[in-house]
Amino acid sequence: MRRRSVLLSLAVIVSALVPVAASSAEPRAVVELFTSQGCSSCPPADELAGELSHDPTLVVLSLAIDYWDYLGWKDTLALSGHGNRQRAYARTRGDRQVYTPQVVVNGSEHAVGSDRAAIEAAIADTRKQPGTLSLPVTMAVNADNVIVTVTAAKGEQTQGEIWLCPITSNVPVTISRGENTGHTITYHNVVRRWVKLGDWTGTARTLTVPLREVAGDDIDSFAVVVQAGSKESPGHMLGAAVTSIH
Repeated sequence: MRRRSVLLSLAVIVSALVPVAASSAEPRAVVELFTSQGCSSCPPADELAGELSHDPTLVVLSLAIDYWDYLGWKDTLALSGHGNRQRAYARTRGDRQVYTPQVVVNGSEHAVGSDRAAIEAAIADTRKQPGTLSLPVTMAVNADNVIVTVTAAKGEQTQGEIWLCPITSNVPVTISRGENTGHTITYHNVVRRWVKLGDWTGTARTLTVPLREVAGDDIDSFAVVVQAGSKESPGHMLGAAVTSIH
């Protein structure tokens, strides 16, 4: 019995020495900013995204698009999939509204990315929609893995997709051509990849991803979203979490 107690004590000590970053409390909104280094109207929205990212109740994601590259500057952070995601949102809403800077709040409402009041109004409106961010999601990062836990359904919504986003918190970019020539702009919570972890079907799930597969030298945080609909027709956000690697 004494030997077992000693072993248990050692296990507790060892586990306490292993660094683990855990996600914060449940958010009130996921705010996706569609932005471009080639868009002269975007810098105020990029700055606002930085301010909003300090709010622990918000999951703020910067999604750089490439469809303005023809204006003279190729966006160094853009992913072609971000433009596809923005257009998919517009199709789902049925309004064809695709522009920069555009914010999509909780997967369902859009606003001009530099308009703080409009973003807050969209947050309030989407919070009234049944099921929005009603699903508790937690995430932890240790030396080897990213661990995501999604609880069982508590309402009528029992279908969604689970996506992991590796993030770089702050990326300064000096732009030498195009509409923002000569400016150095810092982009906040830049999404580098979208990794589908699986489908959520209403039952509790725990998913583990090796850290080496989703992290690089420039990745310092992760966000996870559980979203109704599909990649081609994204719906409202069911749950989300964000955490730092360190």
